[in-house]
Amino acid sequence: MARYPLRSKAGIKVSFEFFPPKTDKMEENLWASIQRLAPLQPSFVSVTYGAGGSTRERTHQTVARLLNETDLLPAAHLTCVDASRDEVAEVVRQYWDTGVRHLVALRGDSQTNGAGGPFVQHPDGYRNAAELVAGLKEIADFEISVSAYPEKHPESPDFATDIDLLKRKIDSGATRAITQFFFDNDQYESFVEKVRRAGIYVPIVPGIAPIHDFTKIARFAGACGASIPGWLAERFEGLEEDPQTRAHVAAAVCSEQVLDLVERGVTDFHFYTMNRADLVYSICHILGLRETRPQAAAEVAAAAAG
Repeated sequence: MARYPLRSKAGIKVSFEFFPPKTDKMEENLWASIQRLAPLQPSFVSVTYGAGGSTRERTHQTVARLLNETDLLPAAHLTCVDASRDEVAEVVRQYWDTGVRHLVALRGDSQTNGAGGPFVQHPDGYRNAAELVAGLKEIADFEISVSAYPEKHPESPDFATDIDLLKRKIDSGATRAITQFFFDNDQYESFVEKVRRAGIYVPIVPGIAPIHDFTKIARFAGACGASIPGWLAERFEGLEEDPQTRAHVAAAVCSEQVLDLVERGVTDFHFYTMNRADLVYSICHILGLRETRPQAAAEVAAAAAG
């Protein structure tokens, strides 16, 4: 796959998250989405890792295919749920040998309790993502991204505890934090101010979730501690059986959010694609990202030369 130069007056950079497919049809949809979004030349694309390592092999296969068949830079998610330190190390060395140099290190949710449920440490495993980051850095010099929570993690008793854990993740070697999705930009901005005061200076990249299905996103938000503003619920009210209008509203809502963040000085965005490209592509277009095909780029260069 050829590279496509990124052209954006605002200097916007994006990254995309995908999840590994479970069926042939889902795999077809995933790769169609990747092909649709790849010409926007994201900084990286991440591939999720199921609760309890339930998608370990599929994650590895997807990452390997990204490396072998595209010019995209994949980041593999990794958790410390239901795995010993030795088991994690084995997976990590496999990634390194495959050519992966970027990991997204997460504590993760247990397969039994799910998102928002209590975490149960493996007897020989890592207690949290800070320990996981430190362990990964002992194995190889990976670039490591970690999670951050503008409304704090649902299991944290307060923001101070949550931000202390984030600082430990950064001090252990992480170089970027990607936030849980949110819909109130004031909360994100307030969170960034808190972490800066705590001495955390890595990029805090906003995680953006285009709303394909409001009912599902509201349910998931409740489980992971993200709030749904009343105005947002009103935007989607009565559109349960009207997918076309719902898609237009979703594009408008997400556009408003990212453009407001740009006005506040944000330049990097991480999109939770749900393996669906059209809405994400539309938002990126509004952000100023364009495909520049190699032939078109050569013609522009020739014209500029004389």
